[in-house]
Amino acid sequence: MDKHSYVYILASRPYGTLYTGVTSDLIRRIWQHKEGFVAGFTKTYNIKQLVWYEVHSDIIAAITREKQIKEWPRDWKINLIQSTNPNWHDLYAQIIS
Repeated sequence: MDKHSYVYILASRPYGTLYTGVTSDLIRRIWQHKEGFVAGFTKTYNIKQLVWYEVHSDIIAAITREKQIKEWPRDWKINLIQSTNPNWHDLYAQIIS
C-alpha cells in the first residue's frame, strides 16, 4: 500500500487566520488541531477548519510544497483555497467519511 503525505491549510474562519502544514496522517493531524492537542500558533489563534489539502506520493514532495506555499503572499493562498473550496467549508467531515 502506498504511503501518502499531505499539505494542508487550516483557517480560523472564512478569510481568517491561515496555517499551512504537512503530515503523513491527515485525519489524525486535523483531529489533533481540532481538539487543541497541537500547542502553538493554531491553538493560540483557534485555527481548526480544514479548508484545503493536497495529496503527495512522498514526504519530500509534500515538505517542498509546504515550504513553497508558506512563502506565498496571503492572497495567493486565498486564491488556492477558493479554487477548490469557494465556500470555505470545513473539509474534515469529507476526509473522515
